[in-house]
Formats: sequence, C-alpha cells, structure tokens
Amino acid sequence: MPDRRRFLKAAGAAAAAVSITTLPGCRGEREERRWSAAASAKTERSRVAILTAADYERPLRDVILAGIAPFPLEVSGRRVVLKPNFVEFDPAGVINTQPALLAATIEAFRSLGAEVVVAEGPGHRRDTEYLLEASGLDYVLRDTGTRYVDLNTDDVDLVRLRSRYTELGSLYLPRTVLGADLLVSMPKMKTHHWAGVTLSLKNMFGIVPGTLYGWPKNILHWAGIGASILDINAALAIPRFNIVDGIVGMEGNGPIQGEPKHSGVVVFGIDPVAVDATCARLMSIDPLRVPYIREAGAFLGNAESESIDQIGEGIDALRQDYRVLERFSGLKAGFGTSGG
Repeated sequence: MPDRRRFLKAAGAAAAAVSITTLPGCRGEREERRWSAAASAKTERSRVAILTAADYERPLRDVILAGIAPFPLEVSGRRVVLKPNFVEFDPAGVINTQPALLAATIEAFRSLGAEVVVAEGPGHRRDTEYLLEASGLDYVLRDTGTRYVDLNTDDVDLVRLRSRYTELGSLYLPRTVLGADLLVSMPKMKTHHWAGVTLSLKNMFGIVPGTLYGWPKNILHWAGIGASILDINAALAIPRFNIVDGIVGMEGNGPIQGEPKHSGVVVFGIDPVAVDATCARLMSIDPLRVPYIREAGAFLGNAESESIDQIGEGIDALRQDYRVLERFSGLKAGFGTSGG
C-alpha cells in the first residue's frame, strides 16, 4: 500500500485548482481532445435492453437472465465482479442497489457458470460491516455464499490514466476490479445534487479506495466530479457490463436525500454511455445536457439515440418525470420541467 499521507498531499495539490462543479476539457470548450486512442471504446452502434419488473418481490433471476441473453457475454468459468451502489443506509430511503436484485444477479451469473464476487467501496460509511448488515446485503452474501471485497481496503495497483480531464495523471485501483474477467456496474437509478444523474458511469466512483482518496472520495471531488467520472471510466481496460436498478429509483436531492420514484424497469447493456443515456431518457432528462455523459459520448460509447438499438420495452411507454433540483432544470429541456 502506498504512503497515504504523501499521496494525499501530492494529489490534493494537483487537484486544488479544479472546481467541483466544472468539467474541464469538454467538447466545445477545447481544441484538442483529452483522451488517447487506447481509451476509445466507442462502437458504431450500441444495444440497450429495457425490461420491466413491477417490484422486488417477484422472481428477478429470470429478468436478469433475459436481460443478459441479448449480449455476447462469455462468463462460464470466469470471474464476474458485481459492483453495486451501497454508499449509505437510511431505513426510510432508497439509496442503494436493492439486495434482492443483487441476489438475483448472483444466481443468474452462477447459472451461466461464472464465479461471482461482490465488491464495493462505500463512499460515506467507513464501517462496512454496519452498512452490510443494515442494508440487508450481508444476508444476501451469506444466503448465496458469495465473497465480498471492500474496495476501500483492497490491495491496489497504480494505473496510468488514458485521459486528461483531471490533473491526477494516475489512479490506484483495486486488484479485485483490475483482475475481473467481467466487471458489472449495478447502480440505482438516481438524480444527483452535483452531477445531475448518477448511473453506471458515476457508480465507478466506488472502485476508488477511500483509504487513499478519502471519504466521500474527497480527492475526486476536488478534481471535479464529471472530470473524475471520465478519467476513471477511461482507465478501465477490462470487459464491462451494466445492470441498472430502476425498479424504484430516486428523484430530487439524490443520491442520498432524495425521494423514491417507481419506474419498474431494469436496464442492461455493455456500453455504459448508451445505458446511462437510455436511463436519463427514462427519467425525462436529456443526456446530452449532462456534461459528463455528453463528453463520454465522444469516445467511451454512444449517447445519441440514433446510435442506440433499443430492445425489450420502449422508452416512451415507461418514461417517468424525475424531479431534479432547480439548478438542473435545464437538463429536462424537451421533456418539460420538474424542479425543486
């Protein structure tokens, strides 16, 4: 483990001049691109599946298997790391990926012959044991016999960044993530009081170890949330998949203090940009007005609806009006405005 004090001092100095609300280097604000050819993951077209699930009570394993089926995932005999969103616990809230959906995903991938590991680095709670028990994730892990890795304390390797949206230059990332044969991002569909929305791309904040980057990943916030989202995702040179828990999402002052919003959907896809763009549209939010999604659409995937092959259910029939904070009302242009 690297010397944390020396690392924090150096990283903090590098990031100090970057505003938490800005996204330096976005298209239209720069003349040169800030990502290398090696970071480009964009394909000509992307496929996204939307499946319905009215609640968490019915069997969800079949929903997960049906959502995986349209995609060329080779998982038999391979290690699949599920990265849910377990950031905090509120008994009255809907902050986290629902444990029932996580249990169904564990069962689904195991039925396909995969070795499954659950890994997360909670951004607020340092007491991981409390969070696991209070949220119900501990019961799922014990009931399914699944290994859990706390990414805040996992062994790390230094990874050079393949994009330059922050000034960090490199990131220490957990070996559990870097050694995955398939990394599955499993966020909750939520609005976010700083980023606008938090979905598959933003969920990767949780892979960055808090023991090095602080709580709630302070160095990333100092470097700029949108910029950090882009750099983290561009740095991951491993196969990925995305499953978004939109059965009950969160609107308003997310990602922790918002209110429940029933959408009744689970969204699947390989391309995290296309998945997030589709989820934003399901939330009545224009993804091209979310700066980090728009910029990610230049090289990490497809954000434009014309480049996304939508399968399963259609967006229009399932779209919900997610309330956003007033300062994000512009994200809802074309869908009407629901601010607060």
